[in-house]
Amino acid sequence: MPALHDLPALELLKAYKSSKLSPLDVVDDVIAHTDRWEPKLKALYAPDFEAARKAARASAGRWKKGAPVGPLDGVPITIKENIASKGVPIPLGTAATTLIPAAADAPPTARVREAGAIILAKTTMPDYGMLSSGLSSFHPLTRNPWDLSKTPGGSSSGAGAAAAAGYGPLHIGTDIGGSVRLPAGWCGIFGLKPSLGRIPIDPPYVGRCAGPMTRTVQDSALLMSVLSQPDPRDHMSLPSEKIAWMKLEREVKGLKIGLQLDAGFGLPVDPEIQTAVEAAARLFSKAGAKIVPVKPILTREIFEGLDDFWRTRSWDDIVRLPAETRVKILPFIASWARKALQLSSVDVIRGFNRIMEMRKLAAAAFAPLDFLLSPTAPVPAFAAELPCPTNDSSRPLEHIGFTVLWNMSEQPAASINCGYTRSGLPIGLQIVGNRFDDPGVLQLARWYEQHRPPQKPWPLPR
Repeated sequence: MPALHDLPALELLKAYKSSKLSPLDVVDDVIAHTDRWEPKLKALYAPDFEAARKAARASAGRWKKGAPVGPLDGVPITIKENIASKGVPIPLGTAATTLIPAAADAPPTARVREAGAIILAKTTMPDYGMLSSGLSSFHPLTRNPWDLSKTPGGSSSGAGAAAAAGYGPLHIGTDIGGSVRLPAGWCGIFGLKPSLGRIPIDPPYVGRCAGPMTRTVQDSALLMSVLSQPDPRDHMSLPSEKIAWMKLEREVKGLKIGLQLDAGFGLPVDPEIQTAVEAAARLFSKAGAKIVPVKPILTREIFEGLDDFWRTRSWDDIVRLPAETRVKILPFIASWARKALQLSSVDVIRGFNRIMEMRKLAAAAFAPLDFLLSPTAPVPAFAAELPCPTNDSSRPLEHIGFTVLWNMSEQPAASINCGYTRSGLPIGLQIVGNRFDDPGVLQLARWYEQHRPPQKPWPLPR
């Protein structure tokens, strides 16, 4: 039998129901395992293990009476630190933040707490979530459990590392340009960026989603069944809808699936990554899907316009800070945002308008397709100490060409492991669906999970 910390959420729930396991035993094991990893990984922020044990004891009592409070009762979970938990400050990954305890749970936190999940800790992120790495001016450097010299990705850095390392089965990240999928790809786990508004979040923003990060597709589907419940605080959320999240079986025969191997801008795709993604596409083809090559969708001009808008938005946040506080921000982020001073108001509005252009291009490319496959990232996990693969604040986002489009188009997109580099680093396959077809993305990912080559054992503390 696998160690308790390695068991999926669905297996834990079955064991609780049959009285084969107790939530307290599981939480104690996860904490002990986390203690072995955490000195090197640095994936957690504000752990409260005593509160977790107290919650586990209460859960054990409910299961003993056959009266679980909800569908996640007794299952350990971590939550990215920018998703508010009542009483816990939200540093946003930066030393420039004034630490004030959150007044209330954000929607994702509220939903999992109501469902009985046991919150172990928050997880780390880089300054303002604007890096795809674990580098932060507030948190210690977060590392990748597959190779401690490498980044776990970001901005859901700690969530990706925690899931791969076995800090329990369930983790929640956020994604505005790839921040769930990139760490999922580089850490070898499954991560879903749902359709915009599918998971209520506070505060909402253009392209910003919360999403599950787990080792299995089924556990993410289970988490979606809870996170997708309505919350009036998100004025951009989708209408409440009854979705059979756990119905994951489907045939792929007859599906028309696009294969995109060139994002249109950014870093070239590493040959090992391309080989792994093409092999995944062949699996679908052999099962009867029609694989259709998809031309590059984005251009450098389009993406640089979006980058101009993001820089300006970030600079607006930064200039509100007192000068003595502003200097605490990670220098790379400050340098990137400061370039907004070189932009005119026309440059900024043109940059914002690129979002609608991206939506139009995505819709046109997807019109003949049921799904689309691509690399999650063009390169494997890079050095942990770097803010991004280029280490250049004038070109910091050259690795998000495959992911960012689907935030702006509001379409669901997931990353699932599809192989390993010769050095043993995971490779992410991105699966994109039509807008609102979150269940379809989960179903296709589940099919691939069941048919892909054998996976390597999860990394162990060292």
